[in-house]
Amino acid sequence: MSIEKQFIEWRHHIHQHPEAGFQEYNTAEFVAKKLEEFGITVHRNIGKTGVVGIFKCGESNRSIGLRADMDALAVTETNSFSHKSTNEGMMHACGHDGHTSMLLGAAHELAQTRNFDGTVYFIFQPDEEHGNGAKAMIADGLFTRWKIDAVYAIHNMPGIPAGRVITRPGSIMASESSFEIDIIATGGHAALPHMGTDPIVVGAQIVTAMQTIVSRNLSAINEIAVISVTEFKTNGTVNVIPSQVRITGDTRSFTDEALKKIEAAIERVVAGQCVSAGVEYKYKFTNTFLSTINAAEETEHAVAAAKEALGAENVDGDCQPLTISEDFSFMQRQVKSCYILMGNGLGDDGGNALHKPNYDFNDGILMKGVKYWETLVQQQLPRT
Repeated sequence: MSIEKQFIEWRHHIHQHPEAGFQEYNTAEFVAKKLEEFGITVHRNIGKTGVVGIFKCGESNRSIGLRADMDALAVTETNSFSHKSTNEGMMHACGHDGHTSMLLGAAHELAQTRNFDGTVYFIFQPDEEHGNGAKAMIADGLFTRWKIDAVYAIHNMPGIPAGRVITRPGSIMASESSFEIDIIATGGHAALPHMGTDPIVVGAQIVTAMQTIVSRNLSAINEIAVISVTEFKTNGTVNVIPSQVRITGDTRSFTDEALKKIEAAIERVVAGQCVSAGVEYKYKFTNTFLSTINAAEETEHAVAAAKEALGAENVDGDCQPLTISEDFSFMQRQVKSCYILMGNGLGDDGGNALHKPNYDFNDGILMKGVKYWETLVQQQLPRT
């Protein structure tokens, strides 16, 4: 069996046995045992179900971290191929099976060739989808127990030609936060609105006023953001003015500074409208993902490795930022880093969207990811 077919078999095995965030027990053990077979030192249960493999060659004190995510999604798969999910209601709808297999493949190849001088940390992370896995590994000492000079990550992207790499210095993906606003009024009879306070009118004014936050509080040049109200619920009925309104929604932004401004501005709008109407409010703002911000020097390193591994014509080092989110952003606040996206393909050949029940990772890009990882390590930890 060719080495590529072996890596594909690993990917298919992981795809057939998807596990939710912090439940990746079998996946983590599969990864750990493979790493040990390669002669790599393994640390289990880092951040609950995370795995860290450590492989040192030569005498250099330099190091590099390579990260892959392992968790699946609560999606029922509609594909009919032989490696479809055997776990009903759960599937690898985001390609983390491919990311894990890419990194396992790179670990295998680097352990075989040993063509570098320094230490490679193979980081297999749980629960990326809910934004908790990176934080759990960090809290468990990922960057304090071990000296990792820089950390890198790959994510596949349908709709981009297979194997094409895009990245950029600075913000490449947005933060994701949610808000919940409760307006507490007296309500009353629909025929007698003057005898109570009406949270629907206040809520409508808040929704309208929130649309000025981006246009009037953030820079149109370097603080791009989106604020979306997604739910408006009341406890009223056809002839009853409600006593409570709940407004929920989602925000995206590309810098930590913009995120702070949005959080404060929403409450300022809510407080102002509620005070003027004589009603009370509760406000909750929850950040799930920070913006993914690539360090300039590490982005140069990633682009150089991708060009050597895949050809300069297949690399865009200054792509447009995307409003999707990634919990790798929390690792980025700890050490220098770069996140790249690799095309999963177009149309029926890898183009089905992420998080859809008919998605599948494109096996044709698996070796491209392995080659990128190998090249990055060899360039950043060169033998002298």
